[in-house]
Amino acid sequence: MRVRKAVFPAAGWGTRFLPATKAQPKEMLPLVDKPVIQYAVEEAVAAGIDQVIIVTSSQKRAIEDHFDLSFELEHLLESKGDIEMLRRVRHISDLAQISYVRQKEQLGLGHAVLMAKDLVGHEPFAVILSDDVVAADQPCIGQLVEAYRETHASAVAVMEVPREETRRYGVVDVEPPPNGVGDGRLFRVKGLVEKPDPADAPSNLAIIGRYVLTPKIFEKLEQTPRGAGGEIQLTDAIEALMAEQDVYAYAFEGVRYDAGTTMGWLKASVELALERPDVGPEFRRYLATLDLC
Repeated sequence: MRVRKAVFPAAGWGTRFLPATKAQPKEMLPLVDKPVIQYAVEEAVAAGIDQVIIVTSSQKRAIEDHFDLSFELEHLLESKGDIEMLRRVRHISDLAQISYVRQKEQLGLGHAVLMAKDLVGHEPFAVILSDDVVAADQPCIGQLVEAYRETHASAVAVMEVPREETRRYGVVDVEPPPNGVGDGRLFRVKGLVEKPDPADAPSNLAIIGRYVLTPKIFEKLEQTPRGAGGEIQLTDAIEALMAEQDVYAYAFEGVRYDAGTTMGWLKASVELALERPDVGPEFRRYLATLDLC
C-alpha cells in the first residue's frame, strides 16, 4: 500500500526559543524566508505524499493561516504586478491536502501521533518532526518510503552521532537485514534505548525525526503507559511493535540540522542561505568581510 499521509506533530510550547515563541509557534520561525514547517511539508510532497495531518494546539493558529489562502494578500500582489511573489504565495496553499487535529494536552510525541489515528485510518503513514530539517538530493522521508516499499515494515531514519552525544537521542541496536534486502543503508532493529549513557549505548546510530509506520502502531500507543513527565513515548510503542512486526532503521543520505535548538537553527539558516542561488553569492561575499578570528 502506498504511503499517502504524513503526520506533523506541532503542538509543543517551543520553550527553547523563548521569548521569540511567546506569541508565535516555533514551527513558524523562518529559515531564510520560509518557516521551518514549510520545508518539512515540501519534503513530504516531494516524496509523493499528498495528505498532510498537522497536530496543533490552541496557540498554533498561525500554522493554519500560513497554509490557507490569503485573498487580500494575493489581490495586493496581483494589483502591484508582483507575479513571481504571487506564484510563491499561492504555491503554499496548493502544496497538499492539509488537515488539522488538536492535541489538547502536550503528553509526548507518542500521544501527538495517536491524535491522528482517525485521520490516518488503516494504512501506513509517515511521521515528520519539522524541527529536523534535512537537506538531501532525495527527500529524507522519501528514502524511508522506499525502505517501506521493500520491506513492508515500519522504518525509522537514523544517523551516526558521536558516542558522547547518544544521551540526546533514541539509539538503535541493529543487525543486517535478510539476504537481498536493502542497499547497505538498511538495518533490522533488534532493540532501541531512549537517551542511553554513552557507555551503555548499543550503537551510535541515533533516531531522527523521520518515521514510516504501519497502522499497528496506534494499538501499541493506546497500550503504552505514560513514562517520565507523564508522557507517552513513541519509542516505547515502536519497541512494543517489534514484538509482532519487524522494524527497520535506514541510514539516510543528507545533512540534518536540529532546528529545534538555537545553534542548529543558526547553522541551518546560514547553510541554507548559502545554497540559495538568489541570495547565496551575495551572502557569501558578506561573510567573507567579517573578522571571525
